[in-house]
Amino acid sequence: MRALLSVSDKTGLLPFAKALAGRGWELVSTGGTAKALSAAGLPVVGISDVTGFPEMMDGRVKTLHPRVHAGILARRHLAGDREALATHDITPIDLVVVNLYPFAKAAARTDIHVDDLIEEIDIGGPSMVRAAAKNFRDVLVVVDPADYDRVLAALASPGGPSLSTRFDLARSAIAHTAAYDTMIASTLQEVRVDDASGRMTRAAAGSEPGTAGGALPAIWQPRLVKLRDLRYGENPHQAAAWYATEHSAAGFGGATVHQGKELSFTNLLDLDAAARIALEFDEPAAVVVKHTNPCGVATGASTSEAYVRAREADALSAFGGIVGLNRPIDADTARALVSTFIEAVVAPGIAAGDDVRAILATKPNMRVVTAAFAGLEQDRDARTILGAWLVQTRDRVTEAASAWPPSTSLPSTPLGAGGAGSSDVPRIVTKRAPTPAEWQALRFAWRVCAHVKSNAVIFTTSHATLAVGAGQMSRVDAVKAAMMKAPGRLTGSAAASDAFFPFRDGLDAVANAGATAVVQPGGSVRDAEVIAAADEQDLAMVFAGRRHFRH
Repeated sequence: MRALLSVSDKTGLLPFAKALAGRGWELVSTGGTAKALSAAGLPVVGISDVTGFPEMMDGRVKTLHPRVHAGILARRHLAGDREALATHDITPIDLVVVNLYPFAKAAARTDIHVDDLIEEIDIGGPSMVRAAAKNFRDVLVVVDPADYDRVLAALASPGGPSLSTRFDLARSAIAHTAAYDTMIASTLQEVRVDDASGRMTRAAAGSEPGTAGGALPAIWQPRLVKLRDLRYGENPHQAAAWYATEHSAAGFGGATVHQGKELSFTNLLDLDAAARIALEFDEPAAVVVKHTNPCGVATGASTSEAYVRAREADALSAFGGIVGLNRPIDADTARALVSTFIEAVVAPGIAAGDDVRAILATKPNMRVVTAAFAGLEQDRDARTILGAWLVQTRDRVTEAASAWPPSTSLPSTPLGAGGAGSSDVPRIVTKRAPTPAEWQALRFAWRVCAHVKSNAVIFTTSHATLAVGAGQMSRVDAVKAAMMKAPGRLTGSAAASDAFFPFRDGLDAVANAGATAVVQPGGSVRDAEVIAAADEQDLAMVFAGRRHFRH
């Protein structure tokens, strides 16, 4: 029996190869894999000894030869195939162990030259994998080191590997090459070619629309792998599952569920909404979410202080809510979390010490999820519509990433519809400028408002929400909804509107609610009318220059 081994990922290779050799298998190998096997004292037949040709062109040509592919593709039950092998003195290959050049790892590098990236495209590997998968009845194919033990067990079983095992391995192999080709195709969509200079460059990941890297690819095929089935979808009669892009280790693709009831579809939507808001802040921050809208957001000197502030911002709505934190859960925060009923919490981690986990365990049904969001490169959001998909670049509140007021100011620029044409520097448009305290409150409000369902108007202090008017059909209604949440408590607050005020009535409603400063994107044909209304009521108003609709 002959096995061909050529792997980039050498995890578990030596124990697997030793087990094969111990059972009398002949090992054929290439390049670095052959060196690793020889260094371990295993007898290895080099691929050049099989083909009669040396590896050439810097390793580009190694296995692309009839002595390899005929050995893999020969159908043992067909006399003609057996005769062809005998005529040309070709030894059958019964096991192909291949995983491919790490193209995804190379593609993740921002400094790699396009020509070097293209060199990482594996040619011979996918060809052998597909050939072995096609001939699965006679040839075992292994592309994942996690399958090594399974294959050894199958080889040791009476009668050898079953047909279902062979087919399952073949199916995995085809999926492996499909994912590999998809990664290559998607990455090459980012390449820009300048015929005049002959230069080829990659667009920057996450570039804003309108820049060189802003165009979305003509083909986008993310490979999604099921992480687990979910309790149910939005409603108990709907099935649901949790997927992530293959090999994802960041965000919810690499999350750990430490305790609690089984997660549902809506739990994860709410956990995502809470995490996105919490990640807007560098200081300790906490978010309480209901149906993807925040009912309370706050910062504090500690995570526990931030959480209590967020919870008390709308204590009625916070009951049974979903919590997001931007710091690991410590003992004080754990005690605050279990003091009332919440469905789930997501945080970057759980502080060391058994006491924290013990405190959380006093609410065994409370779902506790940790995920590492640092370095998350996801720059696209997608959703389905009937018969199609919509994909967009991720909305980022870059205009509020640094402290307000900005240390530098740019000249005012004309605003397009929805404020889409302005700079990332907020500008004062009223006679009265915000006070330092109002600037802080406006920046806080703007970072939260960007995550509230439209139409949205919210009221805050510099460190906590006071009232959130979410998902209304008019801005006046959004103000009324917020006022209903905090009657008589909005005097001296800052307000934020996710889009411009089309008429002055929305701005008047904000002033009547008690706000003294407001931030909005600007861009309405009636901006002058709205600014005049703000001046009449001595409001300080800032145009952030960017609309943040959320549907």
